[in-house]
Amino acid sequence: MADVLLAVGTRKGLFLGRRDGGADWAFTGPHFPMQAVYSVGIDTRRPVPRLLAGADSSHWGPSVFRSDDLGATWREPPKPAVAFPRDTGASLERVWQLQPAGPEEPDVVYAGTQPGALFRSDDGGETFAFVRSLWEHPQREQWGEGFGGQAVHTVVTDPRDARSVLVAVSAGGVYRTRDGCASWEPSNAGLKAEFLPDRYPEFGQCVHKVARDPTDPDRLYLQNHGGVYRSDDAGANWAEIGAGLPADFGFAVATHPRRGGVAYVFPVSDGSDRYPPGYRCRVFRTEDAGASWSAPATGLPAEEHYGVVLRDALRTDDAEPAGVYFGNRNGEVFASADEGDSWRLIASHLPDVLCVRAAAVG
Repeated sequence: MADVLLAVGTRKGLFLGRRDGGADWAFTGPHFPMQAVYSVGIDTRRPVPRLLAGADSSHWGPSVFRSDDLGATWREPPKPAVAFPRDTGASLERVWQLQPAGPEEPDVVYAGTQPGALFRSDDGGETFAFVRSLWEHPQREQWGEGFGGQAVHTVVTDPRDARSVLVAVSAGGVYRTRDGCASWEPSNAGLKAEFLPDRYPEFGQCVHKVARDPTDPDRLYLQNHGGVYRSDDAGANWAEIGAGLPADFGFAVATHPRRGGVAYVFPVSDGSDRYPPGYRCRVFRTEDAGASWSAPATGLPAEEHYGVVLRDALRTDDAEPAGVYFGNRNGEVFASADEGDSWRLIASHLPDVLCVRAAAVG
């Protein structure tokens, strides 16, 4: 097995797991104790991957930390890496996303924030510049707020074109730029907003997560606030693919790092319940782009289970075979070393898991 680094952001710190070629995992942490870690980025474009962590101190406020030795030491910039310009009248509440761009832009990292805004770094995440064009979009003032607040929580880059970027906003929907962030357009055709009088508005959907197919960059998968969707035209139009799932509500969606048509979701019952359907802990996998779904459960709890997986807490790594990981609000982390065929509990009794990231590092 490959040497894999697993980063687990929780409501009370960051935990780092290493699997050094074998099946066993060893964890360190908490890093940033008493800070909520809502975002982690693993930048594998460097000889030694750079780790980025968006930590939120109730005393000092939010910050972005970085490590160039796989978490042994961390650095915080002398001035806030992410800060709103004074003329916006806004202040940073949380960094929800830290997303390295593609290899053609080796120093570019995007940050999505609450309030709903986008920032771009050209120095590997040491400093970030405000993307004013999205903030000044005429529809922004009409965006709503998800239960967790208004946030740009998803950034998806295009491997074919560095100028093409997609973001998702709760609750504003999907927006795309094709001119390097100079302008943005809503991209929500076919997405339902079941909580609005107009069920299919131009914008205002509460999109929970978007992931890109690894072999067809025009294919995207989306977990909505009600509905699992696929786009085959880079987000211009969306079609539901949730038939066969026990619930079409949920927060997370992830894709395989190499196999086209393979995606993973963790369904959650909608309404006042918000538990896994039937109180069963199951990750559903499609291998045909959403035409059908299965839920291999070997290694997952057989008894009633109440842990919910949040939007950034289900991910894959880039190992061979691919690993799949999820953390839940019970403080448990499960891993699959065989692309979701079987599972294993690798950490438990952690604080509430907010995000996970994994990458082969050796």
